[in-house]
Amino acid sequence: MSGSQQTRPVSGPASGPAPRGPLGGGGPMGRGVGLPVQKAQNFGPSAKRLLGTLRVDTPLLIVVLVLSVISVGLSVIGPKLLGNATNVVFAGFVSMQMPAGATKQQVIDQLIASGNQQQADMLSAMDFVPGAGIDFPQLGMILMVVLAVYVFASLFGWLQARILNGIVQRAMHRLRKQVEDKIHRLPLSYFDKVQRGELLSRVTNDVDNIGQSMQQTLSQVVISLLTVIGVMVMMFVISPLLAVIALVTIPLTIFITVVVARRSQKLFVAQWKATGILNARVEETFSGHSIVKTFGHQREVEADFRDENAEVYRASFGAQFLSGTIMPAMMFTGNLVYVAIAVVGGLQVAAGLLSIGDVQAFIQYSRQFTQPLSQLGSMANLLQSGVASGERVFELLDESEQEPDDVDAETVPESASHLAFEDVTFSYSPEEPLISGLSLTAEPGSTVAIVGPTGAGKTTLVNLIMRFYDVSGGRISLDGVDTMRMTRDDLRSRTGMVLQDTWLFSGTIRENIAYGRPDATEEEIVAAATAAYVDRFVHALPDGYDTMLDDEATNLSVGERQLVTIARAFLADPRLLILDEATSSVDTRTELLIQRAMSRLREDRTAFVIAHRLSTIRDADLILVMEAGAIVEQGSHAELLEAKGAYWRLYNAQFEAAIEDEDDRVPVLAGAPPVPTVTELITAAEEGFEVED
Repeated sequence: MSGSQQTRPVSGPASGPAPRGPLGGGGPMGRGVGLPVQKAQNFGPSAKRLLGTLRVDTPLLIVVLVLSVISVGLSVIGPKLLGNATNVVFAGFVSMQMPAGATKQQVIDQLIASGNQQQADMLSAMDFVPGAGIDFPQLGMILMVVLAVYVFASLFGWLQARILNGIVQRAMHRLRKQVEDKIHRLPLSYFDKVQRGELLSRVTNDVDNIGQSMQQTLSQVVISLLTVIGVMVMMFVISPLLAVIALVTIPLTIFITVVVARRSQKLFVAQWKATGILNARVEETFSGHSIVKTFGHQREVEADFRDENAEVYRASFGAQFLSGTIMPAMMFTGNLVYVAIAVVGGLQVAAGLLSIGDVQAFIQYSRQFTQPLSQLGSMANLLQSGVASGERVFELLDESEQEPDDVDAETVPESASHLAFEDVTFSYSPEEPLISGLSLTAEPGSTVAIVGPTGAGKTTLVNLIMRFYDVSGGRISLDGVDTMRMTRDDLRSRTGMVLQDTWLFSGTIRENIAYGRPDATEEEIVAAATAAYVDRFVHALPDGYDTMLDDEATNLSVGERQLVTIARAFLADPRLLILDEATSSVDTRTELLIQRAMSRLREDRTAFVIAHRLSTIRDADLILVMEAGAIVEQGSHAELLEAKGAYWRLYNAQFEAAIEDEDDRVPVLAGAPPVPTVTELITAAEEGFEVED
């Protein structure tokens, strides 16, 4: 790959200084370069893509559909059967009012003769035997059939819901895995542009919301649509006229749903975007809680939280309120249809065109017809919320990835440790060049110290060595092989890194030390811990090496956490070693002893040491002085002091003692004796106190 990693900005052009990379950063309260402010995709394509996550389980989806058809079919038959039961009861009561022994036709003819034409028409639509009463055996048989129908409908409905639940959960499992794999394929430049809390919100909240939305809506959508179709068929079978009246509900439902959905969709997208921003604020504030307290920014942080929390409230309230109006509107429409059906159905019964049981069944069907329509409308908020979360997750999945390693990648011997920068050019953004035409060589077994003012590009060199970023021009070679031709895993497996910021993970101290080499033996772990002086304090802990650390390792001091990271590097036994102010968090006595241990660790290895305290790198084989991304001086400690250039100024700035005068400061370093070397300091320290094992 030539050129720096380029990714699609998450929030448009980034403002402010270029990011510092994974080894730089702005501290616990530093905010990201930008927030994810993107226009939502269309509902249709996003919903289709969400459904595509279920494609793997297509055979099971067919089973779910078949079970749903059976369940709905049985449920739809129920009202018609209950209507027959009503007809049996009503016909029985009517027959009890008729003289026994007469026929149905005789009763009807007598009513017509007496001028009761309406009653005659109504009785003509009924099946009864005058004087027979209620046929309880027939009624019992109908009720048993109805009971069996509803039991099997519920059984098949439960079975399809269970299978669908498994399908959705497996889809969410795959989606989480895709997100996890995607994060590992993203370039480090992406994480420089996105707040950690915002990313966590997409990985956790949004994925969970997708799962809940799909779980609650998919089954209901299928059941509701099938129910609408089945009920519609039965209504036309019973009475086409009443069916047409019931169909008025459909265009009203579609109109109300579309109007509300268009307005609420934007609010749902805003809701989840605001939730991500709020999560980023909470994560940032909690991580830097001590900084907030130290600098007295509680009120500012609380004010920001109130504003962002209010934004979540406004978006959530608006989205839920608008989507919540669908169900009442559907119920109102359904009630109007119910009144119309009751009036027209009563007239048809009176005219003998329908039986009382058919009207009862039709009224049930009208409820069954409007209920799924209302459910579809009420599920619009869940669907929109799930699709909005899906868009945010898909944005992450669609981010540009780092270029893959070459399929014919080269490799180097295990002992390779000759590193060279050859006319290297790099910048985090094209508008702000950082490194230009940098060349240097680190011989095997040598120690290269990198010094310079803040922002000079020292940490950027480490980013380039590790291929956290790729060079824009020139090349970096390891034993003559361009590192761009090596796999990232191969390159990084040869490199040990100890940074000023400790990287400890949830687990035991033993597991943290063995993180870079999980197959290490107990003896090797203890040896590395002893070399890094971890063994000195571990035995004072309740569980020794089995002491559990949380992700912040709050049960260890800052210096102890630093020693654990150093022990991890000792155990990894790398050929390339990167030390970025690795002893800044330990006391002076321990620092001197660790310097001696690191001197042993650097034997036969190439070491890059980023240092601010120049006394710690006096013995380095090569000292590079960087300013504004360029090496302005290089040489040994003595050579650079003799040159009286940038290094000499840095050195004097650290060791001068100033006397305040009225007019100026007078440096007193000019006649001072030379500062002792690290070896001399260690010797003096060991002579002054006994070193404990």
